[in-house]
Amino acid sequence: MADNFNFELVSPERLLISEKVSEVVIPATDGEMTVMANHAPTMTTIKPGVVSVKASNGQVTKYVVFGGFADVVPTGCTLLAESAVALSDLNRETLTKRIEAARTELDAVESHEHKTRLEQYLAELTHLNGALIPA
Repeated sequence: MADNFNFELVSPERLLISEKVSEVVIPATDGEMTVMANHAPTMTTIKPGVVSVKASNGQVTKYVVFGGFADVVPTGCTLLAESAVALSDLNRETLTKRIEAARTELDAVESHEHKTRLEQYLAELTHLNGALIPA
């Protein structure tokens, strides 16, 4: 049986989860990352994607995050999301609004660096929309 560790998922709006878990899969910027108890200390940025949380009883709960960063230590993991919602609460309208806002911002940006980041963010949101919300 896997050891448990403390996991918190926090967004500016609220604390979504704070409990002992056995495993968390996070959408790190450089690829998905599985965190378990006694993980090496790590800090990483988070891209839009799904966070999968396996509770100590084996139940899996999923959340959608829209960026942020995670702080991992051997005894726990804290994910500070720019915005987050339970997967069960997500709908096509919410994602469509985020995609439209990113496109509007992209049209107005002049800095090449900012434009590149927005293009990447828009691609991630579009992928998320196709993967999570069936047509």
